[in-house]
Amino acid sequence: MAFDIDMIKGVYERMAERIDKAREVVGKPLTLSEKILYNHLWDGVPTKAFVRGNDYVDFAPDRIACQDATAQMALLQFMQAGKSKVAVPTTVHCDHLIQAKEGAAVDLRHANNVSSEVFNFLESVSNKYGIGFWKPGAGIIHQVVLENYAFPGGMMIGTDSHTVNAGGLGMVAIGVGGADAVDVMAGMAWELKFPKLIGVKLTGKLSGWTAPKDVILKVAEILTVKGGTGAIVEYFGSGATAMSCTGKGTICNMGAEIGATTSTFGYDESMERYLRATDRADVADAANKVKNYLTADAEVYANPEQFFDQVIEINLSELNPLLNGPFTPDLSTPVGTAMTEKAKANDWPIKVEWGLIGSCTNSSYEDLSRASSIAQQALDKGLKTKAEFGINPGSEQVRYTAERDGILEVFEKLDAKIFTNACGPCIGQWARYSDPKNAPKNSIVHSFNRNFAKRADGNPNTHAFVASPELTAAIAIAGRLDFNPLTDKLINENGEEVMLDEPTGWELPPKGFAVEDSGYLAPVEDGSGVQVIVDENSERLQLLTPFEPIGDTIVGAKLLIKAKGKCTTDHISMAGPWLRFRGHLDNIANNTFIGAVNAFNDKTNFVKNQLTGEYGGVPDAQREYKKAGIKTVVVGDHNYGEGSSREHAAMQPRHLGVAAVIVKSFARIHETNLKKQGMLGLTFANESDYDLIQEDDTFNFLDLNEFAPNKPLTIEVVHADGSKAMVEANHTYNNAQIEWFKAGSALNLIKEQNA
Repeated sequence: MAFDIDMIKGVYERMAERIDKAREVVGKPLTLSEKILYNHLWDGVPTKAFVRGNDYVDFAPDRIACQDATAQMALLQFMQAGKSKVAVPTTVHCDHLIQAKEGAAVDLRHANNVSSEVFNFLESVSNKYGIGFWKPGAGIIHQVVLENYAFPGGMMIGTDSHTVNAGGLGMVAIGVGGADAVDVMAGMAWELKFPKLIGVKLTGKLSGWTAPKDVILKVAEILTVKGGTGAIVEYFGSGATAMSCTGKGTICNMGAEIGATTSTFGYDESMERYLRATDRADVADAANKVKNYLTADAEVYANPEQFFDQVIEINLSELNPLLNGPFTPDLSTPVGTAMTEKAKANDWPIKVEWGLIGSCTNSSYEDLSRASSIAQQALDKGLKTKAEFGINPGSEQVRYTAERDGILEVFEKLDAKIFTNACGPCIGQWARYSDPKNAPKNSIVHSFNRNFAKRADGNPNTHAFVASPELTAAIAIAGRLDFNPLTDKLINENGEEVMLDEPTGWELPPKGFAVEDSGYLAPVEDGSGVQVIVDENSERLQLLTPFEPIGDTIVGAKLLIKAKGKCTTDHISMAGPWLRFRGHLDNIANNTFIGAVNAFNDKTNFVKNQLTGEYGGVPDAQREYKKAGIKTVVVGDHNYGEGSSREHAAMQPRHLGVAAVIVKSFARIHETNLKKQGMLGLTFANESDYDLIQEDDTFNFLDLNEFAPNKPLTIEVVHADGSKAMVEANHTYNNAQIEWFKAGSALNLIKEQNA
């Protein structure tokens, strides 16, 4: 039986009235995305049509999911909200703080030892406030959500950018910062600019070496890392319905890499099969009663150009296996000759040192079974892996079932390391090197979602390429980046030429899923007696102090850093070893902007302190400004804040005294996070003004006292020689968000309203 079945049935019971009314007020057939959005309006039955990409709308999500790294700050904030229990079903999943090194058993014991303080805190807070808790080792948040909580037609938010994975079960699932989640936990509305819509029509059928992963790798090539910004991507067509539910999840998961608000698929038989296989026949039965509301109106898919802002068509029968990378998930290369040429031209290492399968993107039973079919061939044909091999199962249920069915044994016979059911190398939790900064240049292939520099192992010289699990397995066996399993032969131990056959696998386990201990802990009914204790001397956890409002007067602000090129949330607040400080704002602030490239010297963590004239680390300079009571400004390039949803990338600069961030363009989640923390997130009205900013600049905001929606701000930039430049900065703040700024943060405003 499903969790929260009464809530799910309630969502379905109101669908007909709300969606029928929405169709009437919009005046045309509706996409699936629109149906879900209009069914989750905070105000209930729709009364007006919203303008895509323009109108801010209040929504009422059905549930919230948090992973352990982001849950710390989210729950520390929720503790300030004055509530006795979360207002909507919420879960916490311990998957980020487990480092991959020796293997599952050893690594999990180590994590429980070094992070016990954090795990105990999260468990006690969850117990107190009515939150479901998934223990370390239970699985990766998004796989666990797909197996237990996702449901067609639902809306959820999660404090992780890959929350979008639940679109594989027909949800509108969106990654947010912790402050957004806190609003909903506290019973408040959740605000989102009504998204634009991108339709992706899938025709033909996947076969051979081509996998669902290749679909999203192709979409990433087409749209790039920012092409989906502000939009929901809705997949449809015969190719979509022919695909497995977990395959759909893979595609939706990596939608985060094109900046999409989320991605989704209409309800179909593959989703029903998955629901029934994961012991949720009650959800499938309820969904079947309203299935016409769980996909787009027929007219939409028949004439998509009339209903979507952009339409892409991909013939799956013509799609070939792809490798995306290095250093960006949208640089796509077909396997084989094209990779040989591109690698030689760019001096990418052809030898592959590791093949890694798993992460929240590709760790389902189907993924492991298809990859294991390639591994079994290596055993049968006398081949050994030329690269090292690592496996991260997606959940304890997947791991247990895969072990029962002999899948993991196949990998182990090839000397693969079976890591914990956790994120591991995908998020930098991989103890690959003792000194990663000085590690050698090398290539790895993985089935993860992101491949930014240093992302997996902390080594800036690791060239990471993203591929399907089955292609990852084949390349790990061959040991070459340019290996094409469709055409290339390998030499086995007997000196014979052999070829790998096409992968095979199971959509769902033939014997059904099984598990002895899923790792779930339900909260007590009444948590009023549960004590949550945070040691004031802890280096891992720190109770929060409300931010003071920045105010309507910013004069004499100094430039902290002008970031050059890609500046992701990893650059602003690194993961890896820094994950240990996610619950301690002041300690983790010591990594603020240490990965961002200074536009004036092309170095990282090396900026000029205008108070001393000396160069040093970014956090060091910022702490000096804060001590002197001087506000600062950060300047950035396009798609600033791309990547993870981590709100630390907004909270840390705010904590240290940064007042404003001015960039060419923002990634959606990060822009919202800045607003939530009471900061100014601004864009250059003229992008070329980025070039005007000099190293010793001072900023005076001339009309901040007139801060209002749709009204640009004027900034006087004073150069070291006394000359001045006037910069116009646009913003997307509405009246409610301006109130967050005036209050010092959105949470401050919530506390005032609950007082």
